[in-house]
Amino acid sequence: MAIFVTLLEMTIHERLAYARRKLHLTQAQFSEKICVSTGFLCSMEIGDRKINHRMLKIINLTTGISGKWLETGEGEMFASDLPQEREIEEIVNLYRQLNPFFKGFFKRQLLEIINYESGAKQ
Repeated sequence: MAIFVTLLEMTIHERLAYARRKLHLTQAQFSEKICVSTGFLCSMEIGDRKINHRMLKIINLTTGISGKWLETGEGEMFASDLPQEREIEEIVNLYRQLNPFFKGFFKRQLLEIINYESGAKQ
């Protein structure tokens, strides 16, 4: 007989492991992202370690997993504004503050970096 558990019935620890797997990350990869040891992450996932609000914030900022969802199972698993999107928005806002000369300079530098990276990958 199969037993099905809904996301709302899962513990915070089970939801953490579930979300990590949804991101297609190993425990080693995920623990590196959130700056903890693999053993520490494993302890959180199996419920041996409490997941405090500081850790929820770190997980949210580095992976986009919603802290509210981890705690309660309610809402969306992933916050709508992932870290990469916030970073892009920040760069765009900084760019908008530049005068026309530096906007042109910035574009040229960015293109040079892209060209350099694409040449280095070949």
